[in-house]
Amino acid sequence: MQTDPSHSLSRSVQEVRASVVGLWRYPVKSMLGEELNASGITEHGLVGDRRFAVVDKATGRVAGAKNPRKWGNFFDFRAAYVEPPKMGSKLPAVRLTLPDGTAVTSDHPHLAQILSEALGREVVLAQAQGEGEFPGATAEEYWPDMAGLDHRDTVTEWEMPAGTFFDIAVVHLVTTATIDRLRALYPDGRFEVRRFRPNIVVATGPDEQGFVENDWVGHVLAIGDEVRLQVTGPCSRCVMITLPQGDLPQDAGILRTAAQHNQVNVGVYADVVASGTIRRGDAVMLA
Repeated sequence: MQTDPSHSLSRSVQEVRASVVGLWRYPVKSMLGEELNASGITEHGLVGDRRFAVVDKATGRVAGAKNPRKWGNFFDFRAAYVEPPKMGSKLPAVRLTLPDGTAVTSDHPHLAQILSEALGREVVLAQAQGEGEFPGATAEEYWPDMAGLDHRDTVTEWEMPAGTFFDIAVVHLVTTATIDRLRALYPDGRFEVRRFRPNIVVATGPDEQGFVENDWVGHVLAIGDEVRLQVTGPCSRCVMITLPQGDLPQDAGILRTAAQHNQVNVGVYADVVASGTIRRGDAVMLA
């Protein structure tokens, strides 16, 4: 398994200039989310991001797209807030759109029953309680039989950070350069941002080619006048990116390409070191 040699930046990271071209929030873990023009961002990530999750009542584990053999396709569900959430305020209700087109809000008195019928298992919708206040939730992940993965054709469990429904970190970024590189490596695959579920999509200049964000790890990313992110590590991908989503077909080659050329990574994780508002079009620089 080799890292693609084209990942290196052509200039020092301090000179990298780019811009935000996409913002995404996912109110309910593993469901489709909502594209934004702007959002508040705090140490807990984009306001309202992954604050809810479906929980299997029988096991207490978080349900989701990482185990499609058990749960089917979570990407047939969509979640969006009924009004934009604000920093420091109580979260508004979430509107859930089910595979059959039925819409129901998170404050519906029979929500658990409705979701259970839609998923074929008894579930509840849970809200994250805040970092450090409660033990980490447990979730399951199916690993396809594919070279380059840590496990093959098996299901494993992992624990999320305490009090959250994040896999590892509160922010996930990906660059247009990485998407373009993956397309070049596997032209038959439909590499679109929505497959990778990032929070922030960064457009890099024509001189920045390949998996450029690999070189951002350990640096602070300045976005606009206020927001500062500490890039903490690469984002390792899983079976989720192979699943059908809207008009995107199921395609194991999406994950296989990442495994063969970038150690299964697409994008990077980051922590928030300075809060504020992030907007599409904001300038991006590494410091």
